[in-house]
Amino acid sequence: MDGVRGLLRIWIRPGAVTAAQGLLIALLSLTTHVALFVLSLVSLLLIPAFGVGFALFPVVTALVRLCAGLHRRLARWGGVELATPYLPAPAGAQFGTWRRFRWVVGDPATWRDLSWLLPGAVTGAVCLAAFALPLYGLEGVLGVPLVLHLTVGFGYGPFWPIDNLFEALLCVPLGALFLVGGLAAGRWLVWLHLAFARFFLPPTRSAELALRVRQLTVTRAETVDAQAAELRRIERDLHDGAQARIVALSMSIGLAEQLLADDPEAVRRLLAEARETSGQALAELRGLVRGIHPPVLAERGLAGAVRALALAVPLPVAVTVDLPGRPAAPVESAAYFAVAEGLANVSKHSGASRAWVELGHADGRLTVVVGDDGRGGADPAAGGGLAGMGRRLAAFDGTMVVSSPAGGPTVISMELPCELSSPRISPSSGTG
Repeated sequence: MDGVRGLLRIWIRPGAVTAAQGLLIALLSLTTHVALFVLSLVSLLLIPAFGVGFALFPVVTALVRLCAGLHRRLARWGGVELATPYLPAPAGAQFGTWRRFRWVVGDPATWRDLSWLLPGAVTGAVCLAAFALPLYGLEGVLGVPLVLHLTVGFGYGPFWPIDNLFEALLCVPLGALFLVGGLAAGRWLVWLHLAFARFFLPPTRSAELALRVRQLTVTRAETVDAQAAELRRIERDLHDGAQARIVALSMSIGLAEQLLADDPEAVRRLLAEARETSGQALAELRGLVRGIHPPVLAERGLAGAVRALALAVPLPVAVTVDLPGRPAAPVESAAYFAVAEGLANVSKHSGASRAWVELGHADGRLTVVVGDDGRGGADPAAGGGLAGMGRRLAAFDGTMVVSSPAGGPTVISMELPCELSSPRISPSSGTG
């Protein structure tokens, strides 16, 4: 039984996934590529004819990009990540406008998509064998040729038609060969298609650089806005809190100086009020400093600081840490505040009975996962804390993916590129 399960896990199941992937690739390629290529040529030829092509070519290009996007998703299903290469549309680039046409024609990805249609059609059609061969082998293994031979007559493999019972029985091992060979060959056939896709569909180096520059520009603007908002918050907190208390403290001490000779009892009361005011001002300053860079983060590192956060949450939080060192201080701070915001959302909005936090590091990236078994429905697009977490991480070229279907669970997965410095002092543990 264990051997059968191992065979299913190691061989049959991945092969079945590849076969399904090959079928979808073949269906998409055979039904769209040639038609889109012909439409693209026709729309280009119609450009001199009363300008019809100016309006038609961007529409056809949009369909080509939709088809290429589906292929990128199928490639991602096969473990191949193909970035979207298209330059962002300029303002006012509506269909039927000259600006739209100029943007489409001037994007190198447009021509790479068009040049990929015919080769992609050929390799995509070949992917049909990744599904057909295992299916044909499964037909033989299940004894379908044997059953049909005994009823209506049939042919299979080299036996066409099957003349006797011995040939019908041979279809079972022959089907097994087709099945195993088809599963093995299917991986190479899909790989061939993905190799063509990797050549045509990702952005070129220059387009990648341009997209990266635009992304960094947007990220920098968001970071500057976030920093300005944070500075305004600090200024407001200092003005309304600690500064006001220090002014009151100064006034109390001044009044005590005036009453020192005439009313010692009043001086004693004023000094007691001043001591209380100074304590409140100190507490507010400590809270403000903690919001900028928590002392627990500097003293105990990210792992200890996250465990301290977990202990403050009014529900069980399991913390799993696998960090062989410490990230750089800015990255550590960003990860800490992201976890703090995630756990705050769990406490306020999730209705969860438990939560978990996972910290790890692999391949030069710090991974942070915050999850709960609550009601779900968290959406970063709605703004609020999740959107702030994304902006904070984007400042360090980090990413955040939120999975929160209705009914839960909610899982927030974050990654930050960084290297670790000093070795870990304490082993990982759980906090419940």
